[in-house]
Amino acid sequence: MATEIEFSFAALNVSARRHIRVFQIHQFLDRFAMGLTVAVVALALTDRSMDLFQISLLFGIYSLTTMAMELPFGGLADSIGRKPVFLTAVVASLISLVLFLSTRDFHVLALSFAFIGFGRALRSGTLDAWFVENFRATAPNVDVQPALAKAQWANAVGLAIGAVVGGVLPDLLGEVAKSLGFSIYDVSYVASFAVMLGVFVFTMVAIVEKPHPMDVTALIHGFANVPRAIKDASRLALKHPTLSILLAALAFLLMATNPVEVIWPTHAKPMLDAGYANTVIGIVTTTYFFSIAFGASLSPYISRIFKRRHAMTLAASFVCLAGVQIALALQGSIIGFVTVFVLYSVILGVIETPASSILHRCVEDRQRSTMLSLRSLIQQLGAALGLVLAGTVAELYSTPSAWIVGGVFLFIAVILILVLVRRLAVDGE
Repeated sequence: MATEIEFSFAALNVSARRHIRVFQIHQFLDRFAMGLTVAVVALALTDRSMDLFQISLLFGIYSLTTMAMELPFGGLADSIGRKPVFLTAVVASLISLVLFLSTRDFHVLALSFAFIGFGRALRSGTLDAWFVENFRATAPNVDVQPALAKAQWANAVGLAIGAVVGGVLPDLLGEVAKSLGFSIYDVSYVASFAVMLGVFVFTMVAIVEKPHPMDVTALIHGFANVPRAIKDASRLALKHPTLSILLAALAFLLMATNPVEVIWPTHAKPMLDAGYANTVIGIVTTTYFFSIAFGASLSPYISRIFKRRHAMTLAASFVCLAGVQIALALQGSIIGFVTVFVLYSVILGVIETPASSILHRCVEDRQRSTMLSLRSLIQQLGAALGLVLAGTVAELYSTPSAWIVGGVFLFIAVILILVLVRRLAVDGE
């Protein structure tokens, strides 16, 4: 494998710099549109008379739809092109928003959440693969990890700003919405719809991809190739020890961290005065996304400390995350909790791009989207298992106990990454 050149944005040619900027803007806009509804989705569902069980079912429909479609549509993106599949994802998101805004009926809302999952599955591994392939074409042999970190930073900032705006809009324009017969939270969904239309237009104009044949025969051929693409990617993951170890470690990572990311508001809210608890939780949610963005921006510098050995960066980050997760579980005051939670979020931001860099070095372009979808599927399975286990432990004992159990999964992930470090050292990668 060729030695990678250290990344320097200033030293890149004009085409490579423009490629990074276009993808950053795209990621910001796409995640901004999503972030607009993140802060209010549970409140909007409650306002539609959904109880907690129904809300859980709706999120379950989303997860099941995403997991069922991850690999087939990752394979389709490899067959017929990344851009058309992503544009279809945007259309699915627009349909889900229209359905949500049009109803208070559980069954229609379930269809809306299914379309959200469909859109998520279509997005997975599409333009990320396009970005890596084109970056390597414009900047041969340059370390892609810092470029991925720049995209991850824009991604997290989009979510953070979207969450802020989505939380503020109901207070600013809620009365207008009520006067028109809508929920105050629908304002955020309308704003998300408008931005998502902008994402569609930006993708059409700014994302340039080598044209693929798009007649009916090509589409049928693309779908027909999906099983083979899935089979080849799965076989590659099983036969390539680096990929197998990495994907297993990432599954354990999500088993540990997803319960923290989902449950933390219910744990933190009792620490707050009821009069301002929701406001503080909204602010902390935004801080969480900004902290991930900050961690992503730090990732290339931390990688340099370990001489751009990405597995070593991951091992150190996993160890730190395990310790911080246990520390988070032991916090009893809101100040201590928020302080440790911010550190926790920064480390999560650091982890993403070294893992992606290792994966991309192991995969050929023709399988890149499928492999990214396989990674997403495995991580979601880990996250789902972690939530079930954490919910059981929290119900029997406490939320902090569940998070400490999650710390054990992180230490298992550390062991796997250390095995990966040794393997890459032997292979000279």
